[in-house]
Amino acid sequence: MPFSLGAFGYVTVVRVQLNDRILPMSQTVIISTKILNNHLTDPDWVVLDCRFSLAATDRGRQSYLQSHIPGASYVHLDEDLSAPVIAGQTGRHPLPLVDHLAEKFSTWGIGQGVQVVVYDDYPGASGAIAARLWWSLRYLGHDDVVLLDGGWAQWVNEVRPVMSGQETRSRKQFAPHPRAELLATSFEIERMQSKKDGLVIDSRSHDRYRGENETIDPVAGHIPGAISAPFTDNYGPDGLFLPAQKLNERFTNILGGVPPERAIFYCGSGVTAGVNMIALVHAGIGEAKLYVGSWSEWIADPRHPVSTGLG
Repeated sequence: MPFSLGAFGYVTVVRVQLNDRILPMSQTVIISTKILNNHLTDPDWVVLDCRFSLAATDRGRQSYLQSHIPGASYVHLDEDLSAPVIAGQTGRHPLPLVDHLAEKFSTWGIGQGVQVVVYDDYPGASGAIAARLWWSLRYLGHDDVVLLDGGWAQWVNEVRPVMSGQETRSRKQFAPHPRAELLATSFEIERMQSKKDGLVIDSRSHDRYRGENETIDPVAGHIPGAISAPFTDNYGPDGLFLPAQKLNERFTNILGGVPPERAIFYCGSGVTAGVNMIALVHAGIGEAKLYVGSWSEWIADPRHPVSTGLG
């Protein structure tokens, strides 16, 4: 059995079979569409739709209104998960204030004991946007959050139930407990560069890391000393996450003996790097830090050095 429920509705104990291992849900970060389908009417489960396009920022919301997983609420990357951009100071998706995020989580019905499932429709790399919400919840102390493997595409391909229109949930009180150890700043990267006591990891594509084909940010290249580890390499040809053992091998090689807590991941604006962080936990290695400002914040300060190529 992929899961079991406690009796009488007083205590719910969910166990997930994943890669031939059976884990408590609290130790799981990725779940299948089958498991979610079995919990669509569970009052202690919250589903959040994070579909979003940089090219058309309202497209995800319109897609949600047309069709979404039953019971899901919509989460907008710019409006809900990001603070306003300050030109010359922040990246493209700054981290909001804790109170802002806590209020959003409360509105979506997230509180103690609530299992959250996040998904999006990023082509071939489900979770690229939803990873920001996954990380934000864990950053504020809510570890009961999982990513739907395969996302919306997998759900639709399997002809699972859908709904249309706006859906809301009863409000709960979210109590934030920020985990500073999951957050990195540019100052910490500079300190790490000078002391050489950690690892900075670029989650963008290899070509953007090298400074080629940059179409999003005004300056091309990468943070000096960072190594390249594209978030897309966590998926197989089917668009699903690689098995945990394969991911363990990947990140063991990337880290090269550096403890995960001394690794800082970044991307263009602190969104897709979350996929690498999900994979790191899924692989059983542990949690790293996210530089939320990422490349777009780094280049906002002209004093910051930039590297191109493989250097």
